[in-house]
Amino acid sequence: MCAAVAVPPEHLAAASHPPPPGPAVAFTLRLGEALHRYGTPAHRLERLMQRVSERFGLEGRFFSTPTSIFSSFGPPEALRTSLIRVEPGDMDLERLTLLDTLADEVIHGNVPPAEGTQRVDAILAQAERFGPALQLLCWTLAGGAAGRLFGGGLKEMAVAALSSLLIGILAVVTRQQPTTARVLEPVAAILSSAVAALAASLWGPLSSQVATLAGLIVLLPGLSLTVAINELATRNLISGTSRLTAAALVFLQLGFGVALGSRLSGVLPTPPVAPLPPALPDWTQVPMLLVAIFAVCVLFRARPRDWGWIAGACTFGFAGARLGALLLGAQLGAFVGALLLAMGSNALARLRNQPSITTLVPGLMLLVPGSVGFRSLSSLLERDVVAGVDTAFSMLMVAVALVAGLLSANALVPTRKVL
Repeated sequence: MCAAVAVPPEHLAAASHPPPPGPAVAFTLRLGEALHRYGTPAHRLERLMQRVSERFGLEGRFFSTPTSIFSSFGPPEALRTSLIRVEPGDMDLERLTLLDTLADEVIHGNVPPAEGTQRVDAILAQAERFGPALQLLCWTLAGGAAGRLFGGGLKEMAVAALSSLLIGILAVVTRQQPTTARVLEPVAAILSSAVAALAASLWGPLSSQVATLAGLIVLLPGLSLTVAINELATRNLISGTSRLTAAALVFLQLGFGVALGSRLSGVLPTPPVAPLPPALPDWTQVPMLLVAIFAVCVLFRARPRDWGWIAGACTFGFAGARLGALLLGAQLGAFVGALLLAMGSNALARLRNQPSITTLVPGLMLLVPGSVGFRSLSSLLERDVVAGVDTAFSMLMVAVALVAGLLSANALVPTRKVL
């Protein structure tokens, strides 16, 4: 007789739990990777992947960082774990909306998981709605509108529009080359500050700081900073810390580029002394706000059918922030703006059965404290340490106020959807 072979208990446990269904796991992983690629924050991504896995009866655990997703399926004693490395891409609101709709259809059983995986690939493979020409136009419009919203006049608006156009061309050229895309921020900052210095020398007096800042408006990491604070507030500490560090690095790269580009003013002839042109009337900010909203819709690749809703939400939040700042100060003004924006976005999401991120992200782009952080870094580079630290603290307080407004709105007007 043959002696019985003892089987280790851990092998028995693993054998008693069959592997999770392949198509369900494949769809969950592919959906998570696609959502991550187009800018979904960690807390929203993990919750949506959890909902999808629960729909298929899977015991799933998910952990997201800005560059990777860890996924485990099965009980703790018999886990199947996968690691997906993700290179963060540009915000694409149309693809995020399509992916969210697809996730709902799979969760409700209208689409099988195998077909869902194929549709995810089809969404990722579809051509971009807006071509390079329109995107470059919107880079130009964003710079010009920011020049006015930051308090500049016609000269600052024109210089910022030109700088932003040149930076947009540089971004389009380097988008397909990862090695050159990583130096976009410092090169763009050098370009913007050099164009502002050259314009001040040849075209008469203007605010070089406003023109430089407005020209870099699309690259300022204010949205990343706000998302990082939001992730920290929702206890996604690793993802939030990583994103916060990345935003700080972008600020440093921009500051280095501006300091280098501004050296051009030392070799250019000093412009003749002349009085500054009269300030533009306040009502000009309204059309510039609409121009900025249009540019953000195109640069964030929102569907044209959502532009009206985005414009309404952005105007609501921006007006609330300005009014709150006048009555309560900058920090509480940011809180009021974010609160109104998020409440409106959540209400629209419930009404339209669409993700709230469609209107929330463009609105936040008009409220985020990227310009404040840039001014702080500029003060530090000019050795004005007290002003730099004070401005940096104000930037963090504005970011915290925005996040507090978002969290309060989610408690007051909860949305039915994760995104």
